[in-house]
Amino acid sequence: MPEIVLADEPKAEHREAILDGLRVYNEAQVGPSGSRLLALLLRDDAGKIIGGLWGRSGYDWLFIELLHVPESLRGGGYGAALMARAEEEARARGCHGVWLDTYDFQAKPFYERLGYVEFGAIDDYPRGHKRHFMRKSLSACNSPPSRESA
Repeated sequence: MPEIVLADEPKAEHREAILDGLRVYNEAQVGPSGSRLLALLLRDDAGKIIGGLWGRSGYDWLFIELLHVPESLRGGGYGAALMARAEEEARARGCHGVWLDTYDFQAKPFYERLGYVEFGAIDDYPRGHKRHFMRKSLSACNSPPSRESA
């Protein structure tokens, strides 16, 4: 009989073993996700990575997992440029939307200025704060004009 075992220090192969079964099931239900990683790197003059954006596209959506711009560069347009480039790549990959999450002490107003809307939240995560889930449609009205309309 199977047993439940706590892995005190989970490894990548543990995750993969779980994911493999889930992937097979999901693909049987709705087809392949087309999952692809996305990384946009922000480098300093010496070439050191100082920030950037990390995400994954799949099932025609881009999920932005991480976005970081060093505090000394905030307000300089780097965050908006990273998001615009990610949305451009999402469109190129055939995505029709982008989603992400942020905390109340992070960048919710920033994402709202870029057209993201909240679709859910968790109160007291972390305690005394709120985690916001946001999305943006990449519909035709948000896309660059086509050659026919130019």
